[in-house]
Amino acid sequence: MKISSYAKLALAFSVVLSAACVLAGSPAGGYHLLKKVSFGAAPGSGATGEYFDYVVVDQAARRVYLSHKTEVVVVDADSFDKVGTITGDWKRIHGVALAPETGHGFITDGDAGNIVMFDIKTLAVLKTIKGEDDADWILYDPASKRIFAFNGDAKSATAIDPVKGEVIKSFPLGGAPEQAVADGKGMIYDNIASTNEVVAIDSRDLTIKSRFPVAPSGQPTSITMDRKTRRLFVGGRNPKMLVVMDADTGKVIGDGFPIGDRVDANIFDAATSTVAAATREGTLHVFHEDSPDKLSVVETVKTEFGAKTMGLDPKTHNLYLTTSDFGPAPAPTEKQPNPQPVATPGTFRLLVYGK
Repeated sequence: MKISSYAKLALAFSVVLSAACVLAGSPAGGYHLLKKVSFGAAPGSGATGEYFDYVVVDQAARRVYLSHKTEVVVVDADSFDKVGTITGDWKRIHGVALAPETGHGFITDGDAGNIVMFDIKTLAVLKTIKGEDDADWILYDPASKRIFAFNGDAKSATAIDPVKGEVIKSFPLGGAPEQAVADGKGMIYDNIASTNEVVAIDSRDLTIKSRFPVAPSGQPTSITMDRKTRRLFVGGRNPKMLVVMDADTGKVIGDGFPIGDRVDANIFDAATSTVAAATREGTLHVFHEDSPDKLSVVETVKTEFGAKTMGLDPKTHNLYLTTSDFGPAPAPTEKQPNPQPVATPGTFRLLVYGK
């Protein structure tokens, strides 16, 4: 049968259109380093060594908060220029949480067991709130309108009134907490690294509603969430694996995905259905949520050793990681049989990855 020129053209256009649709629906990689910004040593940290931890992005104000030993470095999210610092007589800070309705931000000082309240606009410190030992990860829950600090050594969480800057209640978690995520509807999901589970916390009545094992992963440390599909993405250190979990039933979906050593932060980009996990060995693992029950590997990006915490800018889809130079690990001791490389003071830096 002969095919007319019009039919041939229509067929060719159909093939091209189909191919374009397939490509458009396919997860695309391509994360690469856009910018590297170096900073000096944190105030008073020269004799006590380098330290850095969580990264938080304020999309609306276009600011990125970088925790750095005894200070928080604040960077412009678009130019990557330093716009200010928040400093105080602090020992070792970990995380930052923002309660935009109140104009207040909060910082955890883990070694002191305190939470520092500051003014979001001016970056001025307003007060110090006594918390519990090893105050670490911290977040704002929009459903209960409370700040929650998670305390590793105390094995507890502390709920704080973000208007008054006062402790509402501290309550036990049954193990050492790590990164947590709020679903926006009144439930907070927190990794309990020491018991290999995720706990579901009612943010209003401050009680634990469920405990979900993370097997086949273990020592869960990083977590993020797709609030639309109700899926949690949990990164574990032992075994080193990312798993997908149903937030309502606790069911682990699939067999999990191998990741690098000492994961410490996960993000979920709702606009692109992208999940990313950052590890201390210097690998950024990128996945795509194809459906609520299917996650696929997109790429593994080589970053830098130590770049294990991360923040997402939903506007640009850029990822912000921090690290430093590292010296050799000290000799093993009975107390520390597996010592880690030591961060070099004054070499703290920001790494910006994008497409």
